[in-house]
Amino acid sequence: MELTGKKIVVIGMGKTGIAAAAFLGGRGATVVAVDEKPSGGWGEAFEAIASEPWLTVGSYDPAVLDGVDLVVPSPGIPPYNDILVSAQKRNIRIISEIELAYRFIRVPIIAVTGTNGKTTTTTLLGEIFKQAGKKVFVGGNIGNPLIEYAASPQTDDFIVAEISSFQLQWIETFRPRAAMLLNITCDHVNYHGSFEEYRRVKAGIFEHQRPGDLAILNAEDETQEGLASSVRAQVVRFSSRQSLRPGMFLQDDFIVYSKPDGPDERYPLSMIALPGLHNVENVMASLAAARFCGCSPESIVEAVSGFRGLPHRIEFAGEKHDVKFYDDSKGTNVDAVLRALQTFSTPVILLLGGRDKDGNFDALKPLLKEKTKQVVLFGEARERIEPQLGGITPIDKEPTLKAAVLCAYHKARPGDIVLLSPGCASFDEFANYKERGNYFKELVRNL
Repeated sequence: MELTGKKIVVIGMGKTGIAAAAFLGGRGATVVAVDEKPSGGWGEAFEAIASEPWLTVGSYDPAVLDGVDLVVPSPGIPPYNDILVSAQKRNIRIISEIELAYRFIRVPIIAVTGTNGKTTTTTLLGEIFKQAGKKVFVGGNIGNPLIEYAASPQTDDFIVAEISSFQLQWIETFRPRAAMLLNITCDHVNYHGSFEEYRRVKAGIFEHQRPGDLAILNAEDETQEGLASSVRAQVVRFSSRQSLRPGMFLQDDFIVYSKPDGPDERYPLSMIALPGLHNVENVMASLAAARFCGCSPESIVEAVSGFRGLPHRIEFAGEKHDVKFYDDSKGTNVDAVLRALQTFSTPVILLLGGRDKDGNFDALKPLLKEKTKQVVLFGEARERIEPQLGGITPIDKEPTLKAAVLCAYHKARPGDIVLLSPGCASFDEFANYKERGNYFKELVRNL
């Protein structure tokens, strides 16, 4: 891909946008940087490149497109953004950061996408590769952007990348050596316009794969039905509820990997320390990718056995007077709340709320009836969520997370669990889900 002499607009001056701008400028392009926020607030990383002769700051409106050859939007810039809409009308090429990076990356990419479980699975797969003695870069939608790796010496054996639907929106040739779609549930509909479009974009992770590549699909995800027939790569399907031959499934106390060209492999469920059936599915997907890339069964068992999960993913946050608290602040959609509730068998007091993402909370009612003794709604979304729950369980409403935690603590009895699995974004009170989760853990410590 020739960049020299090209005029390129980069939209969004967060970490990824600044890295993309630096990469483009380093390869001879003229870069116009734009962002909703004034340039004085773009941070130190931007200041480091601000005086480069190839960089100018443009206005945040379609006029910035005059004379432009290419637009690179950062993740999170929606398709209905005025600049992007205008670029499409003017037939100006748009590519995402991962598409740009892919054009310059020489290392095989293992790509992980899905509504839930991406970060856990990406991190676990990286640990398996390390245990197997392989050099691996773990990044993408977590950690360092792929565009930063494209500018590096690229000495690793594999890249394991978390890929979001935002990043898949503008791909042209992006081809992972192995790709997995963990699940698709209703999320980011306000970004993509419809659930059908969200599903189409997610499935695009397989679009450019070839017969020698690997596609890993969830046989229990109804939205993936029929997808295998349109995928050119070899397909491995996994299931937590049915036997698949070939495929990956549960039998007795083992994960069975049934291959079309060899004997079954059996992996003990006891190696998985993470709670919940969804994490068994995450391990299945990781296992399929790891075996495809040459990791031994022994290294997989060793790495999975030592993996204790990530912060803010159904993380034990503390105990007070025999009441246990769990931080699932990363659970920002309804499906994540369902998965978190399924993890527990003891009575749960659920903290639900934040900034609404148009989630269908009505879908929670059967599990709320079975699992919860109390729901405490908090934040901006509390008024919209309440009528959707239909009085299926006792409900309290509080304006803030702090007030919700105190309310839950006063309602709890020894043996209960207080679970923060908000099903909403954090932006009404917090900068991100991490800040929300850390604040929750601080509140628990100070009870």
